[in-house]
Order: sequence, then structure tokens, then C-alpha cells
Amino acid sequence: MKKYKFFTIALVAAGLSMSSCINDLDTVPTDKRIITSASVFNDPQAYKQMLAKLYGSLTLTGQKGEFGSPELSASDEGTTSFLRGYFNIQEVTTDECINAWGDGGLVEYHGMVWSDANGYVNLMYQRIFINISYCNEYIRSVQERVGGLSEPLKGDVTKYLAEARFMRALYYYYAMDLWGNVPFTTEKDKTGAFIPKQINRKDLFAYIESELVDVLPSLAEARTNEYGRADQAAAWMLLAKMYLNAEVYLGKGNARYTDCLTYCNKIINAGYTLHPKYNELFLADNHKWNEEIILPIAEDGMNTRGYGGVTYIIHAQVGGNMDYVKDYGIPSGPWAGNRFTNTFVNKFADKTGATDKRAMFFTDGQKLDIDVPNQFKEGYLSTKYRNVNADGSAGKHGTFVDTDFPLFRLADVYLMYAEAVKRGGTGGTEATAVSYINKIRERAYGNTSGNIAAANLTLDFILDERARELYWECHRRTDLIRFGKFSGGEYLWDWKGNVKAGAATPAHMDLFPIPASDLSINTNLVQNKGY
Repeated sequence: MKKYKFFTIALVAAGLSMSSCINDLDTVPTDKRIITSASVFNDPQAYKQMLAKLYGSLTLTGQKGEFGSPELSASDEGTTSFLRGYFNIQEVTTDECINAWGDGGLVEYHGMVWSDANGYVNLMYQRIFINISYCNEYIRSVQERVGGLSEPLKGDVTKYLAEARFMRALYYYYAMDLWGNVPFTTEKDKTGAFIPKQINRKDLFAYIESELVDVLPSLAEARTNEYGRADQAAAWMLLAKMYLNAEVYLGKGNARYTDCLTYCNKIINAGYTLHPKYNELFLADNHKWNEEIILPIAEDGMNTRGYGGVTYIIHAQVGGNMDYVKDYGIPSGPWAGNRFTNTFVNKFADKTGATDKRAMFFTDGQKLDIDVPNQFKEGYLSTKYRNVNADGSAGKHGTFVDTDFPLFRLADVYLMYAEAVKRGGTGGTEATAVSYINKIRERAYGNTSGNIAAANLTLDFILDERARELYWECHRRTDLIRFGKFSGGEYLWDWKGNVKAGAATPAHMDLFPIPASDLSINTNLVQNKGY
């Protein structure tokens, strides 16, 4: 489903269960040309077409793509894209990325001074819960029909249903990670306008875990599903990530590192391997490298048009003296937004990329030190994502990119394995952990010169290695929280706390506030502490 070519039918439910009372969705269209949930499955192909909507909602913003029929209201439709919002909330809030636009919401993100009125927090919240509503509607409608289907359609639809439940678990995972205690609805709740109850983080963790374990037998075996769709390895990966962060989600003393290792081992034993060239994982034809990429967010310049997703990531990283036409495949021009903090750049001993090839920095005309946050020429630029194929040819479209986003990939599994071992999990060894880290570093260095010994494998090293390997892949905020270095003053980076040298921030910033707009509607909700 690289192109989401099956996404041809709008999901117009006869009432979607949203996070709060949203009455304008509680209607049945009078235009007979519009297909609703009551009739959509009259066509057997619709089961797969509607499934594609659940995947497409990871990057798309509306029913038409580009601009038109947006699902959420915003002055810039591109800001309603899940991936664009998730990139900002996971990266711009950390030591890996700072934005130059002077956009108030993004300034608050990097300065860690956001409130329950922050527009980007609100859009991220809305996007996650509308995506959960789409999943609920699909699951509800398909469960009503699957029993009456004949083979082979019944077998296919059973897999689609498992994937829909995986996608809902994924979206709830993001809600749990970002907000903790959130509104909770499933396919069992009534449709239409009602006020959902709030679920606590511990119970949501248990729900997501049980859903993933329950659907595993119905998902395609690892590495056998159509590109861009979830299989058993994707579910294993999400479980491993949850277990690695269990003490954050469940509280100290609730470690699940052994469980993390169990699922890391399942993925590793499924036959995934590192792609030989790191930079190719982030090019326009990276769909070819599914030996490492476990689950992508698929993008296609002709079919997934919008100003969110990887289109945003690439355009926002390009500007200054870059040759954005030749080197980045975007003749439509740069947006001159995101660049690295010097704290992040300094994690690479050689800032030129001459030794560690992951140091993908553009320095021509750029000053490393950032004295003025909204000056794009202050801070090194990223060359990691490009709308160019491995052979040097450009992507199919000059504005909208073909570059898929590697949501889950094997290198992260190796790093999770090493961390779980160091944190006391059983089912792995330190020697194996070192060998996995060295596989990653041998690719980065092109030889064994960057290899480490067991004595070098500390938790601080692993956190820095995660930064070097996984930067701008939407892991950093979650990683820093797990290590106790996101809020507070133990670890500072430039312009944390809106101070050039960095400043301590309150612990409650580890969770985002429930938007004030939702609190005013849903009286069941209790705001997170500190807001």
C-alpha cells in the first residue's frame, strides 16, 4: 500500500465516537453519491479500501489530499498531519531539533513552556483521537459482517480486522505516551455524541498490551504482509517499546525489561538485517529496504499529497546555501525551518561525517552556535531525509515526496535489546548486546574503527547512541523521559527552558496537558498535574 491506492472511499460514519461531543459528525449525508458506513461494505473491495484509510491517517490530512476536505480545522491544513505533529512533539521539544520560524507554538515546544492552550498540542490530540474513532468505526462495522462472509474473503477480512485493532492500539500508545490519562472509547461504545470516560495510564497500558497479544495470531507472519501494512513483527515491536518504557507508564518497580527482550528476540530471529547503507534508509526509494524497515509510514508524491508527513520533514530542513533542487529533489523551494542544536551535533566526535556517516550535517554558511533561535543560518542543517532515489534521480513530484518514514526498524531493536540487558532484563547477554551495537557502528563507520568493548556499554552511551542512530525518527522525547533527562536540570541543551545555555524545567512537562477545549466539553476529564 505504498501509494494508499485503495484509499478511495471517505469514512463518513453515521456517528463517530470522538474524545468529546462533536455533533457535526453525527449526520448522515443527504447526497446519495457519498458512501456511508451503512453501505460502504456492499462492495467487497471496500474492506481493504477502508483499511487503507487507517494507515493513510498516519500522514494524510483530509479526504482529497493536498488541500480540500480537511478532517480537522486549522489555518494550515498541513499542521493537522499526524506525522508532522508527531515529529514536532517528539523532536522540536528536545536536544535534537530547534525551529527557526518564530511560530509561537513551536517556540513553546523547544522552550518547554507550553500550556493547555498550545495549538500544536491541541492538533496532535485531535488527530490521534479522530484516528482512533476511524479505527473504532471500522472495527465495529467489520465485526458485524465478517461472520457472514465466505472464503477467501472472510480470511482476508479477518486479517484486516486484526490490523485495524493493531492500528488502534498504536494510536492509543501514542496517547498514553503523550498524555497519560486520556478519554477512552472502543467499538463497544455507542456512536454519536456522548462524553467518554477517562482511563488511567496503567489501565490503558494493560488494554493496549491485551489487544496486541490477542491480535497476534491473526496478523500476517513477520515479513510476509504487503508493504506498508502491519504484521506480527510490528506488534512485537510495539510491545517491546511499551515494555522498555513500562516504568514510565506504570511507575517505578514495574520493570518489564525481560518482556522487552522476549519480543526483541522474536524480531531479530524473524530474519531482519541492517541495510548496508545508512543514508539510503531515508531516500525516496527507501521502500526497497524492508530487510530493515519493519513498518513504514508510506509516502508517494503523486498519491499522498499534503504539507505534512515527510514532505514537511524534508522541506522544513532545507534552506540556506543548500542546493535543494539537485540534492533534495524539491524544486518548489525550501521552508528554512528545522535544524540541529549544537548539543546534538557535539555527540559526534567528527562533525563532518568523515568517520561516522550518520553525522549528516550541512555546514556551508551555517554557524554551529545558536544565539538567536529564529535565525535559520544559526545551527547546522540536516541532510538525512531527501526526495532523491539511490541512483541520484529525483522523486516523482517536486513538492510532495516519495520518501517513506521508517516508523519501526531493526537498528532500534538492537538498541532496545542492549538497553534492556543493561537494565537487568533476562533473555539476553551483554556480549550479544555489544555485538548488536557494533553492527550498527560498523555500518556507520564503514569498518570496525568505531567498535566498542563491553566496558563502554553504559546506559549513558546507549542514550547517546540512540541519538546518533535514530535522530529525527520521533524517538527522542520518549527516550529522554525514560532516562530521566527530559525535564529537570540534569541534562541541558541550547534553549531548553528558553535560555541559551539551557535551564531546568518542571517535572510535569514529561506529560502534555489535555487541551483546554476538550476539558471544557468533557466533564469526565481531569487535567494532568502542574497545568
